[in-house]
Amino acid sequence: MVRLLFILLLAVGSQHVYAQVKLARLFSDHVVLQRQKPIPVWGWANANEKVKVTLASQTLNTKADASGKWMVKFTPLEAGGPHQLSVTAKSGNIVVTDILIGEVWLCSGQSNMEWPVSASNNYQEEKKNADYPQIRHFRVEHEVSLTPEKDLKAGEWKIANSETVGGFTAIGFFFARELFQKLNIPVGILHSSWGGSQIEGWISKEAMLTNDELKGYAQKLPATWKDADEIMDRKLRKQLFGDATFIPTAEDEKKYVETGYSAIKGIRTNDPLGQWDWKGLMGFRGQGFMARQIEVPAEMAGKPTTLSLAENDGPVKIYINGKLVSEEIVKGIRKLDLPAGTFLSGTNQLVIKLGNMVGTSWFGPGMKGKAEDLYLTDGAQKISLATEWKLMPSFVESHEYAHLMNNVGTTIYNAMIVPLIPFGIRGALWYQGETNAGRAYQYRQSFPLMINDWRKLWSSDGNPDNFSFYWVQLSSYGASQDSNKGSGWAELREAQNMTLSLPKTGMAVTTDIGNPKDIHPTNKQDVAHRLAANALKFDYGQEIEHSSPLYNHVMFEGNKAIVSFDHAKEGLIIKDKYGYAKGFEIAGDDKVFYYTKAEVSGSSVVLSHPKVANPTSVRYGWSDAPEDANLFNKQGFPASPFRTDNWPGITVNNKFE
Repeated sequence: MVRLLFILLLAVGSQHVYAQVKLARLFSDHVVLQRQKPIPVWGWANANEKVKVTLASQTLNTKADASGKWMVKFTPLEAGGPHQLSVTAKSGNIVVTDILIGEVWLCSGQSNMEWPVSASNNYQEEKKNADYPQIRHFRVEHEVSLTPEKDLKAGEWKIANSETVGGFTAIGFFFARELFQKLNIPVGILHSSWGGSQIEGWISKEAMLTNDELKGYAQKLPATWKDADEIMDRKLRKQLFGDATFIPTAEDEKKYVETGYSAIKGIRTNDPLGQWDWKGLMGFRGQGFMARQIEVPAEMAGKPTTLSLAENDGPVKIYINGKLVSEEIVKGIRKLDLPAGTFLSGTNQLVIKLGNMVGTSWFGPGMKGKAEDLYLTDGAQKISLATEWKLMPSFVESHEYAHLMNNVGTTIYNAMIVPLIPFGIRGALWYQGETNAGRAYQYRQSFPLMINDWRKLWSSDGNPDNFSFYWVQLSSYGASQDSNKGSGWAELREAQNMTLSLPKTGMAVTTDIGNPKDIHPTNKQDVAHRLAANALKFDYGQEIEHSSPLYNHVMFEGNKAIVSFDHAKEGLIIKDKYGYAKGFEIAGDDKVFYYTKAEVSGSSVVLSHPKVANPTSVRYGWSDAPEDANLFNKQGFPASPFRTDNWPGITVNNKFE
């Protein structure tokens, strides 16, 4: 028996030490490898094991290091294929087939980059035009890590066709399709994005440590998820109570359900349905309170009523005017029949104590359903309960935080970028910034920091790989306020404009194809075309106009301002029937802005206002949703929003914590 146990332990030990040779997950069937650049290929084997790697007609020999990692670098190849990649070692053999050599683009950012073809304009028609066997797509699954990961846990290359294209990044696919149609070269889409993510999650700790704005944060990064939860807890308490050190007691939280609506401060929301993650309570998992007032007319107060609530399939307690009226588990819409007198004539308080969803544990606390599921009725009349709620998490009850994209900076980079390095790419496409609009001034530093960081990480022989980097400027979403109120989105667009100072960068302006009522505009085709124009110009040598008109300089002559633009050699045009440029504001030293007409004169616009005798500033499209902006160049690209002044903005003091 002892001998048998010894043999089993020896076998287990051998399995732990012995590792069959493997490739990084990116190197799998149907992969597209970057042409005209050295081709790095890597993987793992036993420590110090000899490895032979063959691609096309090239064979390289190497040896795994002490940790088991090995890497080879093939000399550049021209577009073509299919080729085969083989790896041979004492511990095993690997063969990867249907490899194409072509153009590879990394697509990253938040939800507008993640947005799939299936949810974009004209999907049914796009499916019919999706049979492109030389376009391949690799999706990096959502993952976060406190330390850099060696390899991806999942993912595969998929060939573009009507069955697969619906799950591709829409911008990435439409971009790739235009390149293929014009170049007839295979295109690989390496897709690593996460909806709602802030840019700080995509930057390495090492890069943060070089930046005065982010250095302090990087020095205090948590070592464990428990530490991370404590940081999240402090941030949430500061957000809710104004004091990170304040921890509510059980007696404090008892007051939440007592009569007295003001006892719950909480987060106000007019949309109580959906995950709390998107209502200012990112990642919170545990018990919480939902509260609102209900104005009940006298004729309803004296009748039996039915209270209808959307779904939470865990234990739920319902309090009306401080009294517990229900405590049960219900699946689906919850309808509670209440006796006459439960509600008083006038103002009533409804408080719901609930926890995480059970059937969909990823959802966390809250309710899911439709607005029409929330109401109070006596059969004759109905009061909607779909707005005006407060949300308050319980700090007394056991709770934790889901490992989401914005809990801790650098964690997306660790899990979703590090395993891609140094896979050969031509460039990167980026669509992100909505989540950072509240810290737009800081984006002036964080965005170029990330670009330079990635280029350095993809370095070859110590020299940064200055691959092309093109991004989408924030579209139109939200209010159409003027400059006197200020706009975080306008300031974020300004930061994106400023980042054009980096070499080999470009930008697609999209304010004309946004949706002020939906942060996810579905016209991804035009967005991709504008990005492709940059690539076709700078990476593939086509003589085309690639850019929107960009502010160059302003001259003030008397009461007039004359604004000149780049990328408007053939002149500027107005895209409406009235014939004058809208979206322009002008101000003097008093910093009071007035909307005014602007007349086009070649590649310039001229504007004035009777209330501004001596103008000192001009702004254009300076709004979250500049719907009225209508200035374009003759190639159909919309002018980018801008300002000529440098007066402090509304986000100047907002910092990443």
